[in-house]
Amino acid sequence: MKKNRTRYNEEFKAKVAMEALREQRTINEIAGQYQIHPNQVSKWKSQLIENAKILFEDGRTKKTDKDKEELV
Repeated sequence: MKKNRTRYNEEFKAKVAMEALREQRTINEIAGQYQIHPNQVSKWKSQLIENAKILFEDGRTKKTDKDKEELV
């Protein structure tokens, strides 16, 4: 009998990753509460840390010479 793969939405992933980032409980405790594998919690936590810089990027950065040449 084949088990369907569970897909989690972004809101759930963010909630779990933020909880893991706070480090008030162990990853195993968090995984047990949400009934997911501890490796998944670690992966989501790493993705959150890695992509957090995107939140603070400045969209007003200057264009490089290469970008200017492409416009011409």
